[in-house]
Amino acid sequence: MNLASLAPLAVVLPILGAALTFVLIRHSRAQRAVSIGLLSLTLLLECLLLASVWNGGTAAVNIGGWVPPWGIVMVVDQFSSLMLVVSSAVSLAVLVYATGQGMADGDQDAPVSIFHPTYLILVAGVSNAFLSGDLFNLYVGFEILLTASYVLMTLGGTGPRIRAGVTYVVVSVVSSVLFLIAIAMVYGATGTVNMADLAIKLAELDQGTRTLLHVMLLVAFGIKAAVFPLSFWLPDSYPTAPAPVTAVFAGLLTKVGVYAMVRTETLLFPGDSLNTPLMVVALLTMVVGILGALAQSDIKRLLSFTLVSHIGYMVFGLAMSSVAGLAAAVFYVAHHITIQTSLFLVTGLIERRGGSSSVDRLAGLAKLSPLLALLFFVPGMNLAGIPPFSGFLGKLGLMQAGVALGTPLAYTLVIGGVLTSLLTLLAVARVWNRAFWRKAEDAEHPDPVLLAAPAPEGGTTPVRLLPRTMVGSTLGLVVLGVALTVFAGPLFQVADQSAAAMLDRSSYIQAVLGDGVAAPALALSGGGK
Repeated sequence: MNLASLAPLAVVLPILGAALTFVLIRHSRAQRAVSIGLLSLTLLLECLLLASVWNGGTAAVNIGGWVPPWGIVMVVDQFSSLMLVVSSAVSLAVLVYATGQGMADGDQDAPVSIFHPTYLILVAGVSNAFLSGDLFNLYVGFEILLTASYVLMTLGGTGPRIRAGVTYVVVSVVSSVLFLIAIAMVYGATGTVNMADLAIKLAELDQGTRTLLHVMLLVAFGIKAAVFPLSFWLPDSYPTAPAPVTAVFAGLLTKVGVYAMVRTETLLFPGDSLNTPLMVVALLTMVVGILGALAQSDIKRLLSFTLVSHIGYMVFGLAMSSVAGLAAAVFYVAHHITIQTSLFLVTGLIERRGGSSSVDRLAGLAKLSPLLALLFFVPGMNLAGIPPFSGFLGKLGLMQAGVALGTPLAYTLVIGGVLTSLLTLLAVARVWNRAFWRKAEDAEHPDPVLLAAPAPEGGTTPVRLLPRTMVGSTLGLVVLGVALTVFAGPLFQVADQSAAAMLDRSSYIQAVLGDGVAAPALALSGGGK
């Protein structure tokens, strides 16, 4: 049996779970069991898909039996399957965390009852985007996940969340409209939206038309990926949402935009026509984002700015148009999804234990909760790129690829990347020193619980305990981040193979269109790249 034929289940299972959890909206235990069970099953399926393409190869699934380029096609290759596995593993950890938070707060009804079906719809949209083999189905994937994110962003209905949600919705709608206009223009110019077919037909257009379509798609995806200067909306939107929502947004939503940029650049518009602007954007994204992070006193806002900053590393790897650069970017995307989500979950625990996410109000957490200190320290050092963590390995791969490219702009990006990494370490170290290391009485506005003396046996000093489910899911995600370091060799091998296949293009096009159509067309359009 061809395992790739099961790829549509990666979308169908979460949608089925959403329907079941909606039916069970008044039965919280059953709802939690269904959502966690079906998402676990989805993760298992995606692991099988990754195993089936681990050593290379690309497979396409034609939905409904319609032959490309007329029908909807889903494509499974190393890049898409790796993104599916990492995103679903992170989504499962966040779901368990959110379930634990709901049980601990005694919140058995709304918004938790609404959360489960909406969350599973979000996962379905992400999976659909990663598997999509045509531009319009990619647009549908974006709209599914964005519609779900609108609900998740405003859970609780507080004033700050509604205000942030309005900004987020407006920006998302603008980017979606730009994307839809770009799709219409692409279809008008080529008569198709199938990406394998477009890889051939776009090469037949004049340079001016190709550049216009290229720029429009990049701008639409750039807003979704939060690259500078299109990232203004993110630091004000994400921190206001509940901790699990912020975590999954930070881990997944911007990476779907990055994934779309990678597919666009490698499959539809190969070459280096816009590499220089992309490198400039990557440098500005890294530097401006990390400078914004250094100015923050709230941990969630600080992490939102580091999220923006580190998108620059991925764009840098993409802009080099080399196997080494793209492979490092693929590895870094998987790393960043895991680490950034971990840090936002830890911040939720910090807020719960210390009463705030502002470092002006936090102190002495290392003494109060050594495990919490460890849970922040490990992914924090990983994010900063301290050896031997996966963050260091990914950045080292990017720096080596930049040096190998050898252009003045590439060297500038290497210097900018090293500087950004050092400033990230500074930002993380400041949070550690102020929130965990210093004494409680040294905080500018300490929380009363932090100042409370330890209660004698049988005493009643209030202590905010951390639910085991929340701590366990966070610990699992931190361990996954460490596993990326332990298994960096095989992962980099897959990333190298994936990058080579994406830059060559032939395996993707042949998997979708078939050898009889793809080979002659590729020869006429100039081969793989």
